[in-house]
Amino acid sequence: MYTFVVVVHVIVCISLVGAVLLHSGKGAGLSASFGGGTSTFSGSSLIEKNLDRITIVLAAIFTITSIVLVFLF
Repeated sequence: MYTFVVVVHVIVCISLVGAVLLHSGKGAGLSASFGGGTSTFSGSSLIEKNLDRITIVLAAIFTITSIVLVFLF
């Protein structure tokens, strides 16, 4: 049981880091003022919304596996 939770925890950790790195920055800084930033009328695209959902689910699984590992160890 402990090994399974550790393996799931490591996979979720790596996936969570990847999901966070895929997010676009909220403040684009100077690049947005010179035309480098993109803006949409609807706010955020469907891909960004799904990435947000995936990140939230991964964070929840990370929290749960962290708590389980505390009680198993």
